[in-house]
Amino acid sequence: MSTTIDHLEKAFSDAERKRRLYTALFLGATVFVMAGGFTIAEDMNSGGFIDGLSQFLDYPSDIVVESFEEGWTWWPMLLEFAPALIETINMAAVGTILGGVFALVLAFCSTRGLGVWPPLVPICRRMMDGARAFPELILALFLIFILGASPVPAIIAVAFHTAGALGKLFSEVNENIDRGPLEGLTATGATWFQRMRFGVLPQVLPNYTSYLLLRFEINIRASAILGFVGAGGIGAELRKAIGWSQGAETAALFMLLFAAIVAIDQASSYLRRRVTGDAAFQTA
Repeated sequence: MSTTIDHLEKAFSDAERKRRLYTALFLGATVFVMAGGFTIAEDMNSGGFIDGLSQFLDYPSDIVVESFEEGWTWWPMLLEFAPALIETINMAAVGTILGGVFALVLAFCSTRGLGVWPPLVPICRRMMDGARAFPELILALFLIFILGASPVPAIIAVAFHTAGALGKLFSEVNENIDRGPLEGLTATGATWFQRMRFGVLPQVLPNYTSYLLLRFEINIRASAILGFVGAGGIGAELRKAIGWSQGAETAALFMLLFAAIVAIDQASSYLRRRVTGDAAFQTA
């Protein structure tokens, strides 16, 4: 017995030494590649990273100074750019809703054990992989070339990527459900849609809502970025303000975007707590 224990301890210590060696080699290779890549990029750059650090805060400080110089006339700019923010939020909302609907369908068709046609599972999973493989910016540029500069390409790009991202998350939620209700409904002769409606959705709906609201926050930022390439909204206004070095307008736009993200984050947190049955709300 003692010999067996000693043998196991020796095997464990050998495995631990190998793990540490492989970890050290991996970290060393990572540092070497990063240092080499940084050196190459620094040589190709017209400026210098170290020299540029001293000027890192120049542009933000200019924005703040110009905003203070505007005085009270800076505040009406928030109302002036509010329609652009609303347009960005609308783009994100429509894209999130459309993407969420497609994600729901893909999630149920890509989850094993829910009674779907087996060959459909890998097909839907590859569709979600393909949707996630294309960044919103690349897809929006392609669609703007075809459809022209408007919010429509941004909505399609956001919805396409959202379907892939949320579909993956929804599918993982489906895989972790309790199979008991499904077995009971199957024993009573329920149809597939009835099993999904009464056996799966009540279990996954809180997580679905949480992921959907989180994705909405992400899509607002994505929609703002897409405005830089001609999709409209607050991103288009930011591009003009930054391009013309309008510091006060840039600050107003950043302030609007920040306030919108904070407000939506708070609203999303509230809704998530309500849906998941937070104890504070249950006792209210």
